[in-house]
Amino acid sequence: MFLLKQPESEQIADFIAAQARLEFTYPDAGATTLPTPPAGYQIDHNRICLGQGKALYEQAKQALVDWQHYRFDWLTLHRPDAAPEPGQTVAALAHVLGIWVLNACRVVYVVEETEPLSRFAFAYGTLPDHAETGEERFQVEWHADDDRVWYDLYAFSRPGQLLSKMAYPYVRSKQKQFARESLLAMQAAVLPDDG
Repeated sequence: MFLLKQPESEQIADFIAAQARLEFTYPDAGATTLPTPPAGYQIDHNRICLGQGKALYEQAKQALVDWQHYRFDWLTLHRPDAAPEPGQTVAALAHVLGIWVLNACRVVYVVEETEPLSRFAFAYGTLPDHAETGEERFQVEWHADDDRVWYDLYAFSRPGQLLSKMAYPYVRSKQKQFARESLLAMQAAVLPDDG
């Protein structure tokens, strides 16, 4: 949803409630769990090593549960104050080029595994008033063999609205900015507190 002025909290809550009743905008819900992405989408895959050790993995996992990977100046996540869970609807409000863009997503799945590596992940998929259509997975992994902890961001998407299609090069630049800033936010979330 594209807006000329910043929406009030009540308007955002109404938007989330309305979008929560709607279906995903793509037929491939859950496809970020598959080894091969669905055809016809732009694929983005970004990773960063956060450090080493089980304690750091637990810290990174908690940062993901607390949505700390989503802390930016230009983008605000509106969500229940709760950990991600399947069926939960969230909205991201971006302020770009003088307009406000309100996008809705629903959590598709949450996964926690300890074999063959320890990982915690969740993905959300786009709902009808999102500028794009597709799915994005946020994952932290601890590889016991080398003790490394990784944050992994994987998405498939394509324009979902006419304005997104018309401004696609700019949309892609914002998607890349989101990925960079999400990696940095997770890195900052697990840095030792020097205070």
